[in-house]
Amino acid sequence: QVQLVESGGGLVQPGGSLRLSCAASGSIFNMYSLEWYRQAPGKQRELVGGITSGGSTNYADSVKGRFTISRDNAKNTMYLQMNDLKPEDTAVYYCRFWSRGWENYWGQGTQVTVSS
Repeated sequence: QVQLVESGGGLVQPGGSLRLSCAASGSIFNMYSLEWYRQAPGKQRELVGGITSGGSTNYADSVKGRFTISRDNAKNTMYLQMNDLKPEDTAVYYCRFWSRGWENYWGQGTQVTVSS
């Protein structure tokens, strides 16, 4: 079992920044990757990006150049640095853990609202 706890969400003005955290605990030794997803009201959950155990990252086109995913192995925590936020970035942000055996776990989500 893996437990994921997201934090760092909140209300920010357009053009502002936020940093989300995803703290992982439990059987994380078998990690393959960690991913960020988001779900806006009335829309499907979508992949924002992810980072593999080797440190490779990938991003959705909609966030490239604005969002950065990083990981602190000592703290078992993944981060999502979000810059130049836009109203369309408003969503609940979730992290997802993939094991090498293709088990996956979700966090509970954190709300990000971009509004003036």
